[in-house]
Amino acid sequence: MNSPQTPDVSPRPSACPGLWRIVAARDGGICRIKLPGGLLLADQADAVAEAAERHACGVIEATNRGNLQIRGIGDQHQALIDHLLAAGLGPREAAGDDVRNLMLSPLAGLDPAMLMDTRPLAGQILEMLESTPRFHQLSAKFALQLDGGEGLSMLHHPHDLWLSAVVLEQQTWLAFGLAGCPGADRPLAAVPVAQGLALTRAVLERFLDLASTEQSRMRQLLETCTAEDFLDGLGVPIRRDPAVLGWRRASAGTTWLGRLAQQQGMALGVAPPLGRLTPAMLRGMARLARELGDGQLRLSPWQSLVLSSIDPAQADAALTELEALGLLCQAAAPLARITACTGSSGCAKAQADTKADAVTLAPLLSPGAAASVHLSGCLRSCAMAHVAPATLLARSPGRYDLYARDARLPGFGALRASDLTLKEAGAMLDLPTEHLDD
Repeated sequence: MNSPQTPDVSPRPSACPGLWRIVAARDGGICRIKLPGGLLLADQADAVAEAAERHACGVIEATNRGNLQIRGIGDQHQALIDHLLAAGLGPREAAGDDVRNLMLSPLAGLDPAMLMDTRPLAGQILEMLESTPRFHQLSAKFALQLDGGEGLSMLHHPHDLWLSAVVLEQQTWLAFGLAGCPGADRPLAAVPVAQGLALTRAVLERFLDLASTEQSRMRQLLETCTAEDFLDGLGVPIRRDPAVLGWRRASAGTTWLGRLAQQQGMALGVAPPLGRLTPAMLRGMARLARELGDGQLRLSPWQSLVLSSIDPAQADAALTELEALGLLCQAAAPLARITACTGSSGCAKAQADTKADAVTLAPLLSPGAAASVHLSGCLRSCAMAHVAPATLLARSPGRYDLYARDARLPGFGALRASDLTLKEAGAMLDLPTEHLDD
C-alpha cells in the first residue's frame, strides 16, 4: 500500500510525535495515534498490537489525553504508518493529524449522569479541524475539551478551549472557558448547544488572528490580550449573565477503574501498569470487547481504558480475565495510584529510571498515602497533564525531591524534602494526604 505522503512531510516544526511524524527517543522512534474522542475499535486494537510487534519493540502506551503511542520503532517508518492508516487510525493527509486534539469523557453518550451526548458535536469539530487548512497552523499541543456533564470525566486537565454542558432555564447550553479547565475555572460565557460548532470555529479563528508566531497556546495569547478583548471580536452571540458566570461544574468524583455505571449494561475500567500496554493486553481486551461488549475500547485521560456495554452477568468473569492479562482493575492497587514518565530508559533528558523506580515505590505506599503520586524524570513532567497531589522529581538515579501540590505556588507546588531515596520517599508519602497537600 502506498501512502499519499511520506512520513517526513510535516505541516510545521514540532517536537511532538504524531502518526505521520515519528520522533526519535533513546529507545527508538515514537508514533502517537490520536483517537477520535478516545475511541478504539477492537479490530483497530489488534492492528496496533500487530504494528507494535512487527515494526517496533512491542511497547504501547496509553497517554494522559486518551490516545495511544507506540515506542521503540525501528527504521520501517513508512510501513508502520501504512499499517495504521489501513486500520483507519489516522487521516490520509499529514496536515490533518496534529490538530485532532479533542478530549471527551470515555463514557461519552453512555454515562447516566450526562446532560448531553457529546459525540455528534465532537464529530463535527474533528471534521472541521481536519478539513480546514487554516486550522492546520495550530500547534500540535493546542487542545480542546468537550464535557457533557458525565460522572466519569477528567475535569482538571487544562485546555486551550473547554466547553461544558450546563442546564439553564431547562435548556442545555455550553459554558466555555479559555486556557483552563471546567473543574477549576468559571466560564467566560455560554452558547446554545446548536452554536457549539460555530463557537469553536470562531475561537480558533480569533486565536489565529491575534496570536504571534511565539504564541502557540491560548495561555500565551492571554498574557497580551485580555479575555474580554478576545470575546469582543468573536462575532458569535454569547451569553454572559450571572447564571452563566456564577456556574461551577460539579465534581465528577467517579473512579475510573472496575465496574462503571452506564445507561444500559455496564462498563469496565482497566489500567495498564504505569500506562504501558503489551500487545497481548491489547489483543485480550479487544477479544473481550467483541465477545462481551460492543466491540469498542475507549481510552481515558487517566492512562486507562474502558470496555463499554458489558453484560453485568459477565462482569466478574471479564474482570478475572482482565486481571490475568496483567491489567489493574481496582483503584486501591498501589500502581493504580502512581504515574511515571518514560524515564532514563527511553528519554535522554530524564535523571532517573522512573518506570522501574515506580515499581519499587508502589509496595511502600499505604492506603493513607496521597491519592496520586507522579514520578517525573525532569522538569517537563511529560506524563502528567496537571499537577499531582504529590510529585517526585528526579535528581539522580534513584533519588528524588518531593513536592506537594499547592494552588498558591507555581509548578509542582511546595518542596517538602530533597534528595530522598525511594524508601525515604515512601515513608514521607505514608503521611495522610492533608499533611502533604495544604
